Amino acid sequence: MTKMKQEIKGLENNENTFEKIKHTDEFGVDYWFARELMEALEYKKWQKFLNVISNAKIACEQSNNFVENHFTQMDKMVNIGSNTTRKIIDYKLTRYACYLIVQNANPNKKPVALGQTYFAVQTRKQEISELEYASLSEEEKRIYQRNLTKKGNYSLNQAAKKSNVKNFDKFHNEGYKGLYNGETANDIAKRKGLRYREEILDNMGSDELIANLFRISQTEQKLKREKINTEKKANEAHHKIGKIVRNAIKEAGGTMPEKLPKPEKSLKQIEKEKSKND
Repeated sequence: MTKMKQEIKGLENNENTFEKIKHTDEFGVDYWFARELMEALEYKKWQKFLNVISNAKIACEQSNNFVENHFTQMDKMVNIGSNTTRKIIDYKLTRYACYLIVQNANPNKKPVALGQTYFAVQTRKQEISELEYASLSEEEKRIYQRNLTKKGNYSLNQAAKKSNVKNFDKFHNEGYKGLYNGETANDIAKRKGLRYREEILDNMGSDELIANLFRISQTEQKLKREKINTEKKANEAHHKIGKIVRNAIKEAGGTMPEKLPKPEKSLKQIEKEKSKND
């Protein structure tokens, strides 16, 4: 086997390694666990790898990204023999977090160099530039923003759960009430003329989805940043963020969300039509 073929085979093997340790959640979002990534990058000691993670977090923050969105600390119970377990710390990492980690890892390790290529390529595949976004049709923008709100709501629900939220309908209604000048999800659905239990987010244009995505992401960060741990405070925080987003739209001279037109077709209708044509 030639040297070039060996290098190509080595690259493919290591890419397969990163693919094998990849996990996918219920919304189709890929993620990795730090301890599994540590082994793939041939780090032997967790403490040394924690230093790499720490530097990656700094890089994330300096890039104006929320660290908590990409590095989620979690506890795991592992078996240490004789039917005994102990708790260890791990991280749930986004693709971007993995990219930052391999950029801050020891480049002399061959898997690190290969990981840099793998995560750079994979991260770029998931990105959409401003120019690319601007070229999308309104329908395409709606689909793109709706996917982001699905992922955002999932993350928000996880944060709310940790804040001891039990009544999620009430929690989400507080956010809507803040953003929509007192309207609940049911009020919005009635105004839009939707059927019973028809998803309101599927019946929003891209601008309205963006406003809601901002509400969702900022509420999640507030819950985490302020370590809110009661349902009452979580509801108040969601309502407050909704009002802040509403005021920002008003100050910018934008159209209030309840005044934005309802699209002719819901995203569910669009999906059905596309599936018929495929």
